[in-house]
Amino acid sequence: MSRVAAIDCGTNSIRLLVADVTTSFDGAVDLRDLHREMRIVRLGKGVDATGRLDPEALERTRVALVDYAVAARRKGAERVRMVATSATRDASNREDFFSMVRDTLGVDAEVITGDEEARLSFSGAVGDLDPNDGPFVVTDVGGGSTEVVIGSLVDGAVQVTAAKSVDIGSVRLTERCLPDDPPSSSQISSAREVAAGVLDEAFAAVPVETARTWVGVAGTITTLSGIAQELAEYDPEAVHLSRLSRDELHRVAQMLITSGREEREKHGALHPGRVDVIGAGSLVVEALADELHTRAGIEQVIVSEHDILDGIARSIA
Repeated sequence: MSRVAAIDCGTNSIRLLVADVTTSFDGAVDLRDLHREMRIVRLGKGVDATGRLDPEALERTRVALVDYAVAARRKGAERVRMVATSATRDASNREDFFSMVRDTLGVDAEVITGDEEARLSFSGAVGDLDPNDGPFVVTDVGGGSTEVVIGSLVDGAVQVTAAKSVDIGSVRLTERCLPDDPPSSSQISSAREVAAGVLDEAFAAVPVETARTWVGVAGTITTLSGIAQELAEYDPEAVHLSRLSRDELHRVAQMLITSGREEREKHGALHPGRVDVIGAGSLVVEALADELHTRAGIEQVIVSEHDILDGIARSIA
C-alpha cells in the first residue's frame, strides 16, 4: 500500500485527492479516500479568445496549490502527481504556469493529451462498477474540453477500446456562444450547433454503439444530479452512483440553459463558481444524451463522483 496525492487542474477547477492505493496480484487497484477538496479558480478564463492564461487566474491557482501542498504533506502523501488539461494545452504563456507549480508544489505539472485525459477519466469512473454492466461509455464534460471513452472492466483491470477528447466545455462554450444572461434563443441555437459539430469528432472516433452503460463524470453532470434531486446543498454521497433518465436530464438542463443568474443561484447544489457556465455545460450534456440515445439506445446516465482525479491516483500505483 502507498499513500498518494493526485491533483487535477482543469479549465474551471483544481482538485486534490489524497488516498491509500493498494494493488492486488492480478493488477486490480483499490483506492481508499483520505481527503478530497475542490476550488473554482477558472484558470482557463479567456484562453479561448486570447490564447493566454490570465495573471489573476494564475494567482488563484497558486493560492489553491499552496493549501494543497500543506494538505498532502500533513496527510503523509509519499508521491504526488499533478495533471493539467485543456487550458494549459492551449496557452502561449503556459511556462508561467509550469514555473509557478514547480515553485509552489515542488513537482512538475504534466500537461497530458486529450486522449490520455479521457483514459484517466475512464479508469477513475468505472473502477467500482459491476463489470457485467459493460461495455461502458464514460463522458467527462469539463470547462474547456469533453472526453468520450469506451471500454470494459476485465478481471478488475480497465481495458479502453477507444477515446477522444474534443475542444468543447462549459467555459469555452459560454465565452464563444452565450454572452448574454439569460442567453437569447438565437445564442442557444448557435451554441447547440457548435456543440453538436465538435462532438461529432468524438463520436466519429469512438464506437459508442456497443456501449451498454453510460457513466457521466465531472462538475457539470454531478451538479445536474444534485439539482434534479433538489438537494439543499451539494452532497457527494447522494450524487455518487445516482441515475438520471434522459427526460429528467433534459428537464433540468433546459431550466438551467434558459434561466437567468438570479434563478440559477437559488439552487443549493450549484457551486457559486459554476453559476455562470452551468447552462453551457448542461447544453453539452444534452447533446451527449441525445447522441447516445440515437446511437446506442441508452436512456439514462449513472453519475459518478469518481473521475480523472481517481484515475490519476490509480496511475501513480
